[in-house]
Amino acid sequence: MDAVTDWGASGLAYLTGHPLGPPDFSRAAVLAEARRVVGDIRSRAGVELDAGAILAGRAALLGLSRGGDVSAGGATRLLASRDGYCAITLSRPDDVDALPALLETAEQPAAPWMALAEWALRRNVDEIVGRARLLGIPAAVLAESRSAGPVLRRTGPQAPPRSLTGLLVADLSSMWAGPLAGAILAQAGAVVVKVETATRPDGTRSGSEAFFDWMNARKRSLAVDEIGSVRTLLAAADVVITSSRPSALADRGIAPDDVAAQPGRVWLRITGHGADGDQANWVAFGDDAAVAGGLVGSHFGAPVFCADAIADPLTGLEGALAIVDSVNRGGGELIDLSMSAVAARYAALPLGPASATCPAPPPRAPGPYEPAPRLGADNAWVWKTLRERNCAAC
Repeated sequence: MDAVTDWGASGLAYLTGHPLGPPDFSRAAVLAEARRVVGDIRSRAGVELDAGAILAGRAALLGLSRGGDVSAGGATRLLASRDGYCAITLSRPDDVDALPALLETAEQPAAPWMALAEWALRRNVDEIVGRARLLGIPAAVLAESRSAGPVLRRTGPQAPPRSLTGLLVADLSSMWAGPLAGAILAQAGAVVVKVETATRPDGTRSGSEAFFDWMNARKRSLAVDEIGSVRTLLAAADVVITSSRPSALADRGIAPDDVAAQPGRVWLRITGHGADGDQANWVAFGDDAAVAGGLVGSHFGAPVFCADAIADPLTGLEGALAIVDSVNRGGGELIDLSMSAVAARYAALPLGPASATCPAPPPRAPGPYEPAPRLGADNAWVWKTLRERNCAAC
């Protein structure tokens, strides 16, 4: 099966393009490259994965389709401005509440997206996105990010190269990219503990149950109320996955340098736009991060969204591979991975023809998978396991 046919069969062509136009096949090289990453994970960790199902799986579970300048999930839109295009995401109540401040109006607009589109047409992209970011609204200028792979920093002593089997993974991430990386490690035999708070669990728990189960079925669930409990787990973990802003972790005393590490600990830190400077505080979701990287389709010269929040699953795959490679060489590393930089790397792949004669059916739902544990279901098991590990180390 060639790349174009594969893109169509996976459902990714169905998810890319204008809703009133044909499916867009121009990004077929993205799936081909994702399949290469999956092949590397398989050869180094023994995990069988379907790249197409990973990239299109959420859309299949939620019954999504292409929306052109509206993301498949509906929370992000591409907006034309005086000098280009940008994306804004309104996925959280706080984002919607901040609209009057963004638009400099006294009241909430009756038609938020129409008001945003009219407002954006009279401004430059830098002003639009700059104001949005000051208010904490996820936003991105089209193709503003540069391509980059994982950035590595030595953080502690190495350990002998190991397999993932039995390693303790503290998964503090949420949504899609980080949880996907954790799910892949669990499939490889690692003991993955999903860490949430009782008052602020992973936001996907309140969304599609099927999607949450898909990402978290093989993990243990730990609900914590105190930072000290998190620090105890981090001190024992072989691998840590986070997706919060670096400043948020530092404020809570759980940044990579705040907790003494086990020899060989690997820390994957996923951010929207990077971990340094002002960019470290920019909020991002999969669709606006993809736009920042330039990973979009095209409809008569105007950008349209590529697949469904595609920066998320691509970053999850790249993050899982980076962890596998780090563990294999002894770890003791912090791995920084930016979703927009990952998207930019895939956007730099050669474009193919937008149209094709092969079929472009909707994506098929992934599976089978078991239900994920309820919040805090494994608290007693986790603390018992940590005590046993501590005793074994004495």
